[in-house]
Amino acid sequence: MNALEEEPAFKWWVPYTLKKRDSIVAKVKSKYWRMTHKFGIQIPKSADEAYKLDTDLKTTFWTDAINKEMENVRVAFEVLADVTPEEMCTGKVRPGFKEIPCHMIFDIKMDGKFARKARLVAGGHVTDPPSAITYSSVVSRDSVRIALTIASLNDLDLFACDVESAYLCADCLEKVWCVAGSEFGSDKGKVLLIVHALYGLKSSGAAWRAMLAKVLHEEMHFVPTEADPDVYIRQASKANGELYYEMLLVYVDDILAVSEVAEELVGVIGSKFKLKKSSVGRPSRYLGGGIEQIQTDDGRIIWSANCIEYVRSAIEIVKKDLSSDPIPLHRRGDGKRPFPSSYRPELDTSPELEDISKYQQYIGVLRWACELGRIDILTEVSVLLQHLCNPLEGHLDAVDRIFNYLDKRQKAIPGKLGFGPDDVVSPLDGASISNDDWAEFYPDAEEQMPRRMPTPHGAAVLTRAYVDANHAGNLANRRSHTGILIYINNSPVLWYSKRQNTVETSSFGSEFVALRIAVEMVEALRYKLRCFGVPIDGPTEVLCDNKSVVTNSSVPASTLNKRHNAICYHRVREEQACGMIKVLWIEGKYNLADLFSKIYYCWRY
Repeated sequence: MNALEEEPAFKWWVPYTLKKRDSIVAKVKSKYWRMTHKFGIQIPKSADEAYKLDTDLKTTFWTDAINKEMENVRVAFEVLADVTPEEMCTGKVRPGFKEIPCHMIFDIKMDGKFARKARLVAGGHVTDPPSAITYSSVVSRDSVRIALTIASLNDLDLFACDVESAYLCADCLEKVWCVAGSEFGSDKGKVLLIVHALYGLKSSGAAWRAMLAKVLHEEMHFVPTEADPDVYIRQASKANGELYYEMLLVYVDDILAVSEVAEELVGVIGSKFKLKKSSVGRPSRYLGGGIEQIQTDDGRIIWSANCIEYVRSAIEIVKKDLSSDPIPLHRRGDGKRPFPSSYRPELDTSPELEDISKYQQYIGVLRWACELGRIDILTEVSVLLQHLCNPLEGHLDAVDRIFNYLDKRQKAIPGKLGFGPDDVVSPLDGASISNDDWAEFYPDAEEQMPRRMPTPHGAAVLTRAYVDANHAGNLANRRSHTGILIYINNSPVLWYSKRQNTVETSSFGSEFVALRIAVEMVEALRYKLRCFGVPIDGPTEVLCDNKSVVTNSSVPASTLNKRHNAICYHRVREEQACGMIKVLWIEGKYNLADLFSKIYYCWRY
């Protein structure tokens, strides 16, 4: 538009940069067909190859996996025995139907047993359904943590179940057919109509979700919440007459019930869908993480989440990958920290990795470990995540050092989070909190409430947020790094560590940007709690260690001198004016968010 690429200062640079960009984008594309092994085990690319592998190795692992899948998936097909593929292609037999390919995909589970998994999928990439029938969401991780906290506070039970072949319970929303492959046995070569939601179709996830939502709402009278449509609530009464809300958390086909009579609730679901027998019961695992009840020192029973088994399995995989390496895992660092505090990934000048898939896989494992509770590696994973498209050898070595740290610190830091009714002790007890009148400055300020907010029931909660920023922490582009930690009572439920999108010229600016992000996260959390029917006790304490930012945020008459921070300034002050938050100062050494904005030699807290 402005022809800058023709200017002398840009003409030499633009072609090189675009070429480099295309190279990086190409590296991040799927490498499925190039990947032949996983965990040292060969992965077939077709049913015929799977049968041949079993024959050559004299095993039945892949054959058993195919047979198990076909037992479940055959109901999705209607055989047209009297119609040939050629006749079907004319469009006269079934007008409006489109031919699509169907094939088997294979994987190996990271469950410690390396179980083989086969899945018959449709070639949904050749169809073009409207987006309205393709979108499907899942429950968020913070909703799970909130549910565990609610269960502990209100003495509720948990029960889990997994719907077997969930997609196949729903009707197919598209008009498609395929030709049967060798996995169909005697029906090979016949025309098959796809009548149920088959894995691989773009509309299958939405079809199953819509069907489940209809059953939960119309037959079980559960209502999806506005803040998280995959959390369903229903008012109930305890044996003692106390009102509360039962909850159902849905992650595709995994359902977690939170109720005083959670087992009965799952029993009702089992009467409407076929459940996997091994999945029904009080949960020991959910979404890859462990769940258990523990007893506190004062005798109270609370729910806790951990990633002990997940991390242990990941470490074993890395050890196996490095078994032939001259430097084994246990020799990669001293294990005191994930990687040295002096290491800067953005300044690494080591050669580029030839195969980036291993790096991406390891980062994915570590990222999920952070979601499951290993927040002690959150900052290190965050800075390495910035190099996902074009990693260097030094970055992979840093990832290996993180796994070495996890291995050596398994007992000292197991990665277990407790969600309990502990007595809340504020780090600012005794501090004075301003009650200034904001009406003159923001007369219309009010906290956003859900449109259909349920009447709050159960134990009330307190919320508190720590926020910090590492000004110009990235030495390559001088962007700052934001760290945020949010508690419900004494239970951490949200954590955030990410590079900021803009370059700030002062620590004041970077701290204000971080504070604005924290305020938006607090607003979303309070909105979600209200949608879940949880009473909130007072405003959220937002703790920051920059006095200038705190003054500008909490004193009505304080003016802003740096106009480019005006959006953050007014965003924070308006929420302070409406009573949603109280921005308070805390000494830096007590600011827990410091752990998520900087890399330290050793843990300070």
